[in-house]
Amino acid sequence: MNGHSIILILLCTCLSVFPMRAQENPVSEGTACVPVRTTSEEELAFKGGEKMYFTVHYKWGAINSDVGHATVSLDTLTFNGEEAFCCKVYGRTAKFYDIFFKVREDFRSWFTRDGLRPLKFTRDTQEGRYEARNTYLYDWDAADPHIDADLYTSRRGQSSMEIPLTSCTFDLPALFFFARNMDIGKVELEKKYPMTFAIDDDVYNVYFILKGRETIKVKGLGRVRTIKFAAKLLEGEVFNGDEDMTIWISDDENRLPVYFEAPLQVGLAAGRMTRAEGLKHPFSSLVK
Repeated sequence: MNGHSIILILLCTCLSVFPMRAQENPVSEGTACVPVRTTSEEELAFKGGEKMYFTVHYKWGAINSDVGHATVSLDTLTFNGEEAFCCKVYGRTAKFYDIFFKVREDFRSWFTRDGLRPLKFTRDTQEGRYEARNTYLYDWDAADPHIDADLYTSRRGQSSMEIPLTSCTFDLPALFFFARNMDIGKVELEKKYPMTFAIDDDVYNVYFILKGRETIKVKGLGRVRTIKFAAKLLEGEVFNGDEDMTIWISDDENRLPVYFEAPLQVGLAAGRMTRAEGLKHPFSSLVK
């Protein structure tokens, strides 16, 4: 996984997890997924028509500036005869920073509306001169369930492969929405909860840790009651792998990722939700 995808990688993982380090083997079928209340459509934390807006901030020395923006939207449709959601995550560097390092990221994920089972995933990435495109099709009916992956990068060219698939394997946007239905009452403080996700040609073992509840001030929103999580970061070109990423989600039925921050090799990246629309539940964690 290329290290420069700060905007989209942070956003897609800001709710629950980030890889500590790529593992040699995927999480086994017997590994428990994050405990969720339910994945039936009527009881989900979200609905079709939801849209969230984010700003990504970077701080290092004298630099203290917003550097990018992203949106996460959710629509309903029919996919190969199944009622499904389609999540679109789009991010870009701010116009001024395009001069130095232009980033455009487009992640799309299709998953069932009842059960949140992944069906398809695409990624279209431009990071400076680097380009990457993924197309995943989930084959749940095969004797050995797997992901049929069609992959392209400007460094390695075109390739195809099968990626191992278990009931706890997701692409990043599907994982983002699955984890929003976690059953907080069954999540223990300071305990590591594993999951897996696939991106490019790798499957990663990941975990998150519940840290507790906290009221924070989010620029543009105000004071928000939140549930705080930590997750280990992938050591590589950007992240140092020594410190945790921290995520704050709204302490209400929506479970919105309102703020997150992550230490980089140089400086600190942070993101904040600036607004949301089409929510299924009242934004009751916002302190008036």
